[in-house]
Amino acid sequence: MTTSPRLRTWLVWTAGFLAFPPAGLAATAVVGRVDSPLAALLGGAIAGLGVGLGQTLAGRGRLDIRKWVPATGIGMGLGLLLGAVVVDYQTALPDLALMGALTGLALGPAQAWVLPRGTRMRWAWAAAMPALWALGWVATTLGGISVDEQFTVYGAYGAITFSALSGLLLPLLLPEIPATPGPPTPAPLGARA
Repeated sequence: MTTSPRLRTWLVWTAGFLAFPPAGLAATAVVGRVDSPLAALLGGAIAGLGVGLGQTLAGRGRLDIRKWVPATGIGMGLGLLLGAVVVDYQTALPDLALMGALTGLALGPAQAWVLPRGTRMRWAWAAAMPALWALGWVATTLGGISVDEQFTVYGAYGAITFSALSGLLLPLLLPEIPATPGPPTPAPLGARA
């Protein structure tokens, strides 16, 4: 049984959720809890670099690693700084949902800006990020994860929620990948070149 190219693209993008937990662990190892502006900015940037790397791998060559990774790091750093400061580093469900929305508010335009040439309605990506990042934190919190430890990014529950939903949107926006030409058809015997 073969899968359609769209389904395969969605499955691979969704599998990119695996980048979120290690990215968050790396950020926590460097800055600890998100309990100060500096921890939020640096932790968000570090986690963003890891998430961006995972997303470029899951994008299967459709996202430019030289642009996507830094844009994701900068967007997440600034977004987490904004979100964490606004909610005063609180971790109740409404606080984390708002923090996620504000993270997405900064991250979305940063990523939309570096989507490849030919991307349709690139700002739809920016518009979707606040809701998707809020949902990521909601899923993590409802999943019983100890969010009171003030993580830089949501864990696997939130990451799979975000990745599965954003994976429905991204292929609609990105330009089609040109079909790879097959091997040249040999000329019939006796034909002139």
